[in-house]
Amino acid sequence: MKIPENKWLRAAIPALLLHCSIGTVYCWSVFSQEIADYIGFKKKAVEWAFSFAIFFLGMSAAFLGNVVEKNIHKSSLIATICFTLGMIGTGFFIMYGGKHQGSGLALAGIFICYGFIMGIGLGTGYLSPVKTLMLWFKDRKGLATGLAVAGFGAAKAFASPIMTKLLNAWNDGTEKTKGVGSGVYKMFWILGGVYFVMMFVGHLMLKKPEGWHEPAKGEKKPGILETIKTKPIGNYIGIWLMFYINITCGLALISQEKAIVKCIGLVGSAGLISTVSAIFNAGGRLGFSAWADTLKDRNTIYKLIFIISIVFTGLVMITSGIIKGEGNTLLIFLVLALIFIVNAGYGGGFSNVPTLLSDHYGMGSISAIHGITLSAWGFAGLTGNQLAQLIVDKTDKWLYDIGNHVYASAEEAKALGLDLDTLDKISPKGYQNVLYATGALYVVALVVCLILVRPSGKAAEAKAAKKAAAAK
Repeated sequence: MKIPENKWLRAAIPALLLHCSIGTVYCWSVFSQEIADYIGFKKKAVEWAFSFAIFFLGMSAAFLGNVVEKNIHKSSLIATICFTLGMIGTGFFIMYGGKHQGSGLALAGIFICYGFIMGIGLGTGYLSPVKTLMLWFKDRKGLATGLAVAGFGAAKAFASPIMTKLLNAWNDGTEKTKGVGSGVYKMFWILGGVYFVMMFVGHLMLKKPEGWHEPAKGEKKPGILETIKTKPIGNYIGIWLMFYINITCGLALISQEKAIVKCIGLVGSAGLISTVSAIFNAGGRLGFSAWADTLKDRNTIYKLIFIISIVFTGLVMITSGIIKGEGNTLLIFLVLALIFIVNAGYGGGFSNVPTLLSDHYGMGSISAIHGITLSAWGFAGLTGNQLAQLIVDKTDKWLYDIGNHVYASAEEAKALGLDLDTLDKISPKGYQNVLYATGALYVVALVVCLILVRPSGKAAEAKAAKKAAAAK
């Protein structure tokens, strides 16, 4: 059966199928502790798998951008195979680790499968539908890319409860390691199969418009560096830097979200708050990008994101909201507002990058330039949550929690015979201090946004017309 040639069936739906699959990488916190327990490692050792996944997402996007540019069917197939192979391989090494507790081979296998192989699938899968969407939705490019990237952000909200049910499905006492059942690896196998079907269907449906002409083999096409140099080089550096800083600040706060919620006394609502923040993340991707379509200069969106983030970060800093928030309705509201706004701005930063780049450098090499720019995501994946953790680790006022109970001191926890290495460490002062770093970085991003990034799109055209009129 021939697929009708329209923008929904050839661009929007396949983009959602691809992004809703690969976006589940953000569900890592749902099962990371279970993986650590099952294979006999501490959680902090296993956490590097997620950091590697985000790093190789950015690096594969940077180095495979030209492949996406030349052939979206090849790139979307690479994404489908790598992502699902990484999922199934991760499940295999988790199973192996359960049978061989503390095995370095199991941990290395998880790093390779979840981090490297899946990371390649993430990068190519993220890039593949973006240019196609902008070609089909010429008048509403922001809305189109926002729709797809919103699928990436919303995947966590949809997949988390499903993953939780699969994790618990085999916890019947027949096969357990440290209280964790075999659902922890079977989940990867089941979802790997489901995502393969979704992504393969998206791969088959994805197609550029008939009227779009890509350079034929041997036809000269400007290189990435040549294209970037059509504007002052500082312009591109500015775009890369503000994208990197926005992700770094977002990951610094989002990675500590669960602990911050506990600090303000809402541990029982952590799951609900996580879902709401995922909705804000997806809403920011769609809302900010659609809004940008109506503006003369898309860079205005980044100015708004940074200003709003600075204001709410400053309010929580001034009021010591994380430290004094428990039992104070106003401070709880401010802390939650900060979490939701940072999530929305984090998502909005992603969805506006490809359209901002196309406004500056055109559509000719957009996949390759977008891919290079996504290297900022890779580096932020290695620095964002590590920055927050470093600041928290340097804070000496610790609280310890297990389940829904928070212990006021190490001594209290030790008196109850608890192993401190197995408990999550919570430091309200430490998480409050993280805001000083992210607040300063948001200010730097705003300065970069105002000084380095030039006007684009309608704003640049209006400025040129005004200059031409004055010359006459």
